[in-house]
Amino acid sequence: MYTLPVVNSDGKEIDTLKLDEKIFNDKILSSSVYQVICGFLANQRKGLASTKTRGEVSGGGKKPWKQKGTGRARVGSIRSPLWRHGGVIFGPHPRDFSYNIPVKMKSLALKFALSEKVKENNLILLDSLILEKPKTKDFIKILTALKAGPQEKNVLVVADKFDANLKKAAANVDFAKIELASNIHTFEVLKAHKLVITKDGLRELEKRLK
Repeated sequence: MYTLPVVNSDGKEIDTLKLDEKIFNDKILSSSVYQVICGFLANQRKGLASTKTRGEVSGGGKKPWKQKGTGRARVGSIRSPLWRHGGVIFGPHPRDFSYNIPVKMKSLALKFALSEKVKENNLILLDSLILEKPKTKDFIKILTALKAGPQEKNVLVVADKFDANLKKAAANVDFAKIELASNIHTFEVLKAHKLVITKDGLRELEKRLK
């Protein structure tokens, strides 16, 4: 069982917390992670690439010349794929790349990702995250105190909820992203160099994964 220190916004340890071994566990298999991430990335694809076939290109309704007697190759339309400005053969058309991943598999992959962050010492438990004013520099100051500042390049901050001040302050921070515990995905967790979770956010995560 893992035990992590709980720190305040100044980076000082104020308590310790034992993590739920059903979620944070070395024995969780990683076999589901690949499938979950592939599914996540596939679901992000728009699938809007489109080309026109010879029947969709404007013009070309009239036969350029008669079928026989000219000595030239027979042509039925100036919009043939063999011609300039003609249609496209086997080109892409709008399609849906998304597919469903079982909920149990998603949960297992997220548990593995969270456990990896703990093993790497890249998970920081924060007592609470509150800003009195919507100032970006105050938000960055807190992250720097937690050793999750700009040098980390990719920081994920997780909580059960965010107030208006925090949302405004975090909007201009390019190296950090805030996300609700009810919405975080395995891909986001593995991509982050540092993972900052509030105590309430951790409780929300535990409810979700149980």
